[in-house]
Amino acid sequence: MQKLISLKIDEFMRWDWAQIEPHYQALAAQPIAKTNVESWLKDWTRLSKLLRETHQRLWVASTVDTTDEQAQQRYTDFLDNIYPQAQAAEQRLKEKLLASGLEPEGFEVPLRNMRLEAELFCEANLPLLSEELKLATEYDKIIGAQTVEWQGKEVTLIQLHPVYLDPDRSLRERAWRLASARQLADQQAINDLWVKLLAIRRQLAANVNLPDYRAYRWRQLLRFDYTPEDCKQFHRVIEAVVVPAARRLYARRRRLLGLGALRPWDVHVDVHGRPPLKPFATIAELEEKTAAIFERVDPELGNYFKIMRQERLLDLDNRKGKAPGGYCTDFPDSSRPFIFCNSVGVHDDVQTLIHEGGHAFHVFESSRLPYAQQMHVPLEFAEVASMGMEFLASPYLSAGQDGFYTPAEAAQARVEHMEQSLLFWPYMAVVDAFQHWVYENAEAASDPANCDAQWAELWDRFMTGVDWSGLEQEKMTGWQRKLHIHEDPFYYVEYGLALLGAAQVWRNALKDQGAATAAYRRALALGGTATLPQLYAAAGARFAFDAGTLEEIATLMERTISELE
Repeated sequence: MQKLISLKIDEFMRWDWAQIEPHYQALAAQPIAKTNVESWLKDWTRLSKLLRETHQRLWVASTVDTTDEQAQQRYTDFLDNIYPQAQAAEQRLKEKLLASGLEPEGFEVPLRNMRLEAELFCEANLPLLSEELKLATEYDKIIGAQTVEWQGKEVTLIQLHPVYLDPDRSLRERAWRLASARQLADQQAINDLWVKLLAIRRQLAANVNLPDYRAYRWRQLLRFDYTPEDCKQFHRVIEAVVVPAARRLYARRRRLLGLGALRPWDVHVDVHGRPPLKPFATIAELEEKTAAIFERVDPELGNYFKIMRQERLLDLDNRKGKAPGGYCTDFPDSSRPFIFCNSVGVHDDVQTLIHEGGHAFHVFESSRLPYAQQMHVPLEFAEVASMGMEFLASPYLSAGQDGFYTPAEAAQARVEHMEQSLLFWPYMAVVDAFQHWVYENAEAASDPANCDAQWAELWDRFMTGVDWSGLEQEKMTGWQRKLHIHEDPFYYVEYGLALLGAAQVWRNALKDQGAATAAYRRALALGGTATLPQLYAAAGARFAFDAGTLEEIATLMERTISELE
């Protein structure tokens, strides 16, 4: 293992499996006892971090330019020739530690996770998991290639988003219909991809003798603290508590816009006829003003973001060929995060960067933990880090010359954030309930037409207040455009649970911003060494999805909207 100590990531990324494998073999052959388990774990950590960073850097390269065939090929080669073997080697080391009976300090939760991963591990699934990741890259390529001609220029569909804020309703409708037509042109390609994905996922579950993919994915996501039935109960609570609040927001919007019916192209434009918020003109300005906000939230967080700017760990602009969405990932050997966005000059870009900044701060804070195995953070809390930062940053949107807005514009932005938060829960319920249906009815879901019908049914149940008449095809194919369904199955309820946790952090910040921020940072520093309820408690919140907690927060949001207006 001596060679790994001084090895740079750039050199490791050139290694093939024949060079990597002996290091795993040495760790597997080395006896471990109480006297040497810490040094053994440090060696394993170094190897695991090098491997994960290689994986993440190759994946990032495939997303920043989906047309780069060389980057795509390097990622594919890794998935074919290194990823499955490394997963198997990692599993042997987990089993070795479990068999030793040793419980190093701070390993209670990681060991619990390893036991479940040991149960789930199956050699036959390794090539299937690689294939699943490759199909996700295919989905990115389909979406990344979607462009239209608008006012004489070829633009991506994301670059049309500012038009949806234009007071000219006919212009909004024309842009919306143009984008929808382009998306529908790929309907068959996404359907074909879906059938392949579903077959792989069903086989993953069958190979480990589980009744369905949901049972497999629940274990794969290490969900210990809630069940599928809890999710369905959360859907029902959202239907009872939030759907009526959302209906009130839509009715108010329709009334203020003076419309007989609210249509899909009417849901983003300002209801008072104010021009769209234009928070920045250049990516440099977006970075500078976001840096100033983070500095005000907490100087150390501001320093983290400064490091990211200096080390070019941000890719924020939108361009043709770039994968959709936004994300923050980690380069664990370098103890650094990387943020990817598709910014086009609207307020949502500010929110996205602040959101991903919360994830980045989580990477910085938890990287101080000594072992890689302690850094697996439950997604349900990882999203508290990001959504919580949106709330903690909101008072500083208009911080003088360094801010994005005037005080009046900042109030407008905060209203938009509150409305989006409230309206998100019903949409989350659609996405999550759809996935429960898919994997409870996998045979039926293998026919995309049945998926269309189920999505439309759920949309009508939760998304009331907007008139989709005459747009049935666009409505029912919405599941095709939700990236998580295709690339990160079942990863969506986390946003709904975490929004409730983050809103509790915000509730605390309304009383004492400094104390709420300090608790938030302490919770982030725990990484994956605490259970989900413990992480929420450390942040000053309660892990819950009951009607009482949701109603308290929804009422606070509605009241805040009224006060800011």
